[in-house]
Amino acid sequence: MHNLRTLGYYAEGAFLLIREEKKMEENENRFTFENEEYRHTYWHSCSHVLAQAVKRLYPEVKLAIGPSIDNGFYYDMDSPFAFTPEIMEKIEAEMRKICKEKLKIERFELPREEAIRFMEERNEPYKVELINDLPDDVPISFYRQGEFTDLCAGPHLDSTGRIKGNGIKLTACNSAYWRGDSSRQTLQRIYGIAFPKKEELDAYLARIEEAKRRDHRRLGRELGLFAFRDEAPGFPFYLPKGMVLRNTLIDYWRRVHKKWDYVEIMTPQIMKRSLWETSGHWDHYKENMYTTVIDGEDFAIKPMNCPGTILVYDLEPHSYKDLPMRCAELGIVHRHELSGALHGMFRVRCFTQDDAHILLAKEQITDEVVRIVKLFDEVYSVFGLPYTIELSTMPEDHIGTVEDWDIATNALASALTSIGKTYVVNPGDGAFYGPKLDFHIEDSLGRTWQCGTIQLDYQLPGRFNLEYVGADGEKHCPVMIHRVVFGSIERFIGVITEHYAGAFPVWLSPVQAVVMPITDRVNEYAEEVTAKLNDLGFRVESDLRNEKIGYKIREAQLQKTPYMLVVGDKEKEAGAVAVRTRSGVDLGAMPLDDFIAKLREEVDTMAN
Repeated sequence: MHNLRTLGYYAEGAFLLIREEKKMEENENRFTFENEEYRHTYWHSCSHVLAQAVKRLYPEVKLAIGPSIDNGFYYDMDSPFAFTPEIMEKIEAEMRKICKEKLKIERFELPREEAIRFMEERNEPYKVELINDLPDDVPISFYRQGEFTDLCAGPHLDSTGRIKGNGIKLTACNSAYWRGDSSRQTLQRIYGIAFPKKEELDAYLARIEEAKRRDHRRLGRELGLFAFRDEAPGFPFYLPKGMVLRNTLIDYWRRVHKKWDYVEIMTPQIMKRSLWETSGHWDHYKENMYTTVIDGEDFAIKPMNCPGTILVYDLEPHSYKDLPMRCAELGIVHRHELSGALHGMFRVRCFTQDDAHILLAKEQITDEVVRIVKLFDEVYSVFGLPYTIELSTMPEDHIGTVEDWDIATNALASALTSIGKTYVVNPGDGAFYGPKLDFHIEDSLGRTWQCGTIQLDYQLPGRFNLEYVGADGEKHCPVMIHRVVFGSIERFIGVITEHYAGAFPVWLSPVQAVVMPITDRVNEYAEEVTAKLNDLGFRVESDLRNEKIGYKIREAQLQKTPYMLVVGDKEKEAGAVAVRTRSGVDLGAMPLDDFIAKLREEVDTMAN
C-alpha cells in the first residue's frame, strides 16, 4: 500500500504532466484560429493586404484606417468612385496575388516630423492627421510589405505568404464617417473575411447565407409578427400573430416566476428628475433618457425599472423575515438610441424588460445567486439555448468604494464556483453601481447573444436609505440584485425567431395547425374540427378558400405552421384528420382525438 509521501509524489507528477500537456497544447494552438490573438493578427494583416491591393489598382484612393474586428477586417478609404461588385472582385484577385508574392512584413519607427513628411509625400492626409493626434510619448510605427507602407501600431504576421489567398473574401462595402463624426468626410468601408483554409471560408459564407435566410426582420414581415415604420423609428409595431407570440412568452415567464416565489409589480412610466438624480441615472445616463416637463417640474420616462422597485420596498417597514423580497416586473422602458444603432428587434427605443429586483441581506447573496442561475437553466433549456457566463468587474465610471466592489465581485464568483459553473472575467465592464454576470446564449447557428444578466448592487439601496430590522434588532441596509432572463421581450423574440428560422415549436407557434378541406362539401366539418381544437385552448385556423389543396399546403408551410390537417369525405365519415407537418412529412389519417392527444403532449411538455 502506498504511503502518503508516495501518493504525494504521484499526485505532483500527475500535476506536472497535466501542466506540460497544457503548455504543449497552448503552443500548438498559438498560430491557429483557436488563438484569438493570432486570429486578429491574421485579419489585421489582411486589412493591409486589402489596402495594398487598392493602392496598386487605384493609386488615387486615400487610406484612412483598417483594423481587425470580431468577424474579419475592414478598411476605410476616400475614393472618387464607388467600389462596385466588379471592382471588389478585381481587388480580391489582387489580394490573392499579393499573398502569393510572400512579401516580408517589416516594422520600423520614425520621428514625428519625419513620419508626417513621409505620409505627406505619399499624399495620405488621413494618416497625417492621425500622426498629429498621437501623444508625444507614443512611438510612431509603420509596417512595410513590398512597395506598400502603412502607419500602424501592429501587430502583424511576418509575411503576406502566411495568408492563404483562396481563403479571402470581400463581403461588403458601406459608407462610414471619418472618425465616426457625421460632420467629417464620408468614406467607403470595405469589409472582408479570411481563413487559413478555403473550406473554413466556404463554411463561414454558408453560415452567413443561412443567417440572411433567418433574418428576423424579414421573417417578422413574412410571418406577420412585427413591423417597423418610418413614422416611429426604433419603436416596433406588434401584429396579431406577433402579439400571440409575445403573450405566450409572457405567460410562460409568469408561470416560471410564480414557481420561483416572485411577486409581480408594475411601476410608473414617468417619474421626477429628483428620483433619477438620487439613483445616479441622471448623471450617468441622461443622454439616453427622454424627458418632459409636468407642472413646471422635470420628469423622465424611465430607462430602467430598478428605482420603481426601490420605491415599492420603501412603502412599508421590513424585517429580516421579509427577505429576500423578490419583485418581478414586465416594465416598458424607453432609451434614446442613436438612429445608426437601431437594428430590428435587437436594438429598439422602446422595449419590455423582463425585470426582477431582489432586496436581501448580504449573507443571502450566494444562495440567491445560485437560485437565479437555476431559474436561468430552466428557462434556457426550454428553448434549447446553451450559454456561457461572463463576470464583469468595476468600470472606471462607478459609484461606491473599491472595498464594496471587491466584496460584491467575490460574492458572484463564489456563487458560481459553489455549483460548478465556469466563467470568464470581463474587466471593467460592470454596471456603474455594481459587478454583474452576463449570460451569453448560443443559437442554432453558433452565434452568441447576451440576454440574461445578474447584477449585484451595494449602492442604490444606500442612496435611497433603505432599511430592514435584523435578527439583532438593529437596522441594516439591504443589498439589491437586478436580473433579467430574456433581457427584453423584443430582443428575445428577435433571437428565437432567427434561432428557429421562424419555425417555432408547437407550444410557441402563433398558429399551431390549419384545417384544410379538399372540397366545399366538408367545409362544415372543417369548421367543426377548428372550433373543437380552439375550444380546447389550441390556436387553430381553417383555410376554406376555393384553392387546390397543394396550394393551401404550400401556403401553410411558408407560414411555418406546424401542422396541416387535410379533411375530405373519408375523414369526415371517420371523424379523422389527415396530418402533414411543415417539414413535409405525411403522418397519414388519424382519429381527431388521437391528434388532439399528440398536440396536447407537445404543448404541455413544451417540446422543442
